[in-house]
Amino acid sequence: MVSKKDIRPITHLKNKTADLVREVSEEGRPITITQNGEAKVVVMDVETYDRWRAAMALLKILAQGEADVAHGRTVKQAEAFRRARKAIERTARDG
Repeated sequence: MVSKKDIRPITHLKNKTADLVREVSEEGRPITITQNGEAKVVVMDVETYDRWRAAMALLKILAQGEADVAHGRTVKQAEAFRRARKAIERTARDG
């Protein structure tokens, strides 16, 4: 849920960019920028953005795994470990 203090009009971004960047960087909270009263963009610090991207990547992997299960694209645990060991050995050998 976005707090009212985390929503700013685009004029605030235009007139106080340096202050907004400092605030977002220091507090680590994203700020929603509105245009004509409608949310248009979010400004966030790089660390938060990197964490968000990593979380999205994990969610994508999870969704792919769920799709694999739903379509029967699975193997037994022993087979998965056998394949993993084989790949590790191949990587070590090819080094």
